[in-house]
Amino acid sequence: MIYTILKYTVKLGLKIFCRNIFINKTEYLKIKGPLLIAMNHPNSFLDAIIIDILFDKPVWSLARGDAFKGKLISSILTAVKIMPVYRTSEGVENLSENYKTFDACLNIFKLGGIVQIFSEGRCENEWHLRPLKKGTARLAIKAWEENIPLKILPAGINYSSFFRFGKNIFLNFGEIITVEAIDLKSSDGIRNQTFNSILQSQLQQLVLEIKAEDKPRQRELLERKPILLIKILLLMPALLGYLLNAPLYLPVKNFILKKAHETGHFDSIMMGLLIALYPFYVLLITLTIYFISGNNLAFLLLLIIPFTAWSYVQLKPQLDK
Repeated sequence: MIYTILKYTVKLGLKIFCRNIFINKTEYLKIKGPLLIAMNHPNSFLDAIIIDILFDKPVWSLARGDAFKGKLISSILTAVKIMPVYRTSEGVENLSENYKTFDACLNIFKLGGIVQIFSEGRCENEWHLRPLKKGTARLAIKAWEENIPLKILPAGINYSSFFRFGKNIFLNFGEIITVEAIDLKSSDGIRNQTFNSILQSQLQQLVLEIKAEDKPRQRELLERKPILLIKILLLMPALLGYLLNAPLYLPVKNFILKKAHETGHFDSIMMGLLIALYPFYVLLITLTIYFISGNNLAFLLLLIIPFTAWSYVQLKPQLDK
């Protein structure tokens, strides 16, 4: 229940938070499991959220183990289909818990489910594919050894900005990898190396390679300017959108900049807070106008205010300075 409510709430919120989502192979969004989505990891838990809301079927996610602190938080994360993966830096004593997570993934695959994994192992706000860890290979090979007909779907996710509200997102899918790609009779080292080589080769074609200082290249690959007619039609609603929404957006942005600017989680925390707060903000404005004016037409603001925010997003700058 929590998962379903959050999924559709976030899907609505992303209509404003994200300017456009471009997908090269939309047919994969309806794919059935057992499926392991192997992807890069440039933007914290926003990467998982984007995949989750786009796919028709529920998608389980693997997240860093140190987020699972306490029974309450662990219960909430499990309820929204997130499982822990521990790294050595999070305590050698926790590494054994990864076997439980892998077993849970195998059970999901046996039921025809979908899991996504960040094959680089850690998040970095950059347009660059880093070397792959062994976790994806081990999970895939373990499933194949148990005769699970698992498919691996390489996915590269790219953002026009890691700090701007209203970004373009480019989601590129590769070609399905199946058990025929490797020799299961070979040693663990050779199997893992072969798998990672195949996956790395695909992801390199799906993940954009852009230097942070290369602004012309960013504009070429990441910016999508609206046509003149759209700019004219949305100009006034966009201006109104800035005025109406700035009292919420600017304080939240400044607060998160102070707390999480250098952590790599800015975008995800920003989105999470805004989606949580925005319905209450719009409702507060609407009720205030209603009680002042006594006019039932005030409730149209429940639609008008989000529309002005969307309009502003369509015209605002898309790239970081």
